[in-house]
Amino acid sequence: MNADRPRTTTPITPDILRGFLDLEPTPRGLLPHRLPAAARRQIPDEQLALTEAQPSGVRLVFRTAATVVELDTLPTKRAYRGFPPPADGVYDLLVDGRLTGRATVPGGNVLTVTDMVAQTSELHEGPVGTARFTGLPAHEKDVEIWLPHNETTELVALRTDAPVAPVPDGGRRVWLHHGSSISHGSNATRPTATWPALAAARGDVEPVNLGFGGGALLDPFTARALRDTPADLISLKIGINLVNTDAMRLRAFGPAVHGFLDTVREGHPATPLLVVSSVLCPVQEDTPGPLLPDFSDGTLKFRATGDPAERAAGRLTLTVVREELARIVAARAAEDPNLHYLDGRDLYGEKDYAEFPLPDGIHPDPAGHHRIAENFARLAFGDGGPFALGTV
Repeated sequence: MNADRPRTTTPITPDILRGFLDLEPTPRGLLPHRLPAAARRQIPDEQLALTEAQPSGVRLVFRTAATVVELDTLPTKRAYRGFPPPADGVYDLLVDGRLTGRATVPGGNVLTVTDMVAQTSELHEGPVGTARFTGLPAHEKDVEIWLPHNETTELVALRTDAPVAPVPDGGRRVWLHHGSSISHGSNATRPTATWPALAAARGDVEPVNLGFGGGALLDPFTARALRDTPADLISLKIGINLVNTDAMRLRAFGPAVHGFLDTVREGHPATPLLVVSSVLCPVQEDTPGPLLPDFSDGTLKFRATGDPAERAAGRLTLTVVREELARIVAARAAEDPNLHYLDGRDLYGEKDYAEFPLPDGIHPDPAGHHRIAENFARLAFGDGGPFALGTV
């Protein structure tokens, strides 16, 4: 009945966006970032530059009576030479908190990785496309459009067949989370099905996801971004990237953790802060990195290439990292009662691995994301957890 109502174009402004730290103007529109400009100027590699610009957890949120919503975007999809093209990223639409529609934007730019180890790539430019949602209920409602977690998304235009207004702050707590590719959403099928998005829904909080594939390396610029971002709850998932990049030895790891926590505490001196170690990852439990891709069976898997005997010389493994994180948090918590530790194997451990094995050796499948979210919500947001309502 309302299919022919005229469309109204609404400027995309910060008051209808959530989950981002910066908006970069582009020739086409706006590019959401999950690190501020000052941090991006210090990024040392293409991997982190690509992943922080993938809008995991970034969403448009507005109130409208529209039955048709159209979002023009310019996606940049990442492909790998010699492998099939990636599936188009998914846009999830929620109405009053309930998943109501999904869309994709075919085409756009394609960034083809020509060498995973050397991190070389080629960019092929493409056109702007449209994520279109129809048949929405005609009454006033809160609408959320979650952007694809796994492809860069330039926002070009928002059109609706009824006016759009920002949604007032509902008083929900803001949960700021930092982690690696699992937190970013690797292998999740849609943006509202990454484990942080699922856990946030269970905890009734507003998520800001600073999970960066391959980029949880205790970088000082990331710590400063966390320090300067308003939040009611903070979690830091530390370990796997430091091990699989072989980025540091035990002597450097401990002081780096202390420095990272010191910086976060400068901006959030009494905020509940949860340090989470890595989930179970058999290939890295007792074998140091570096981790390298393995295509020997025709699919992408990962293998650790370090020598377990070198743990005695300070090479990091997940077992070593967990022990050191637990020690550091216990020592600091004596003077910081709002600092907590969670062993990642309580989120995904031996029993979970037996039920939901890691398809490529390091990342969970969609069911694994649900399991991690369930366990995190129970242990962090549940009664007695560090993020439970009423926690100081």
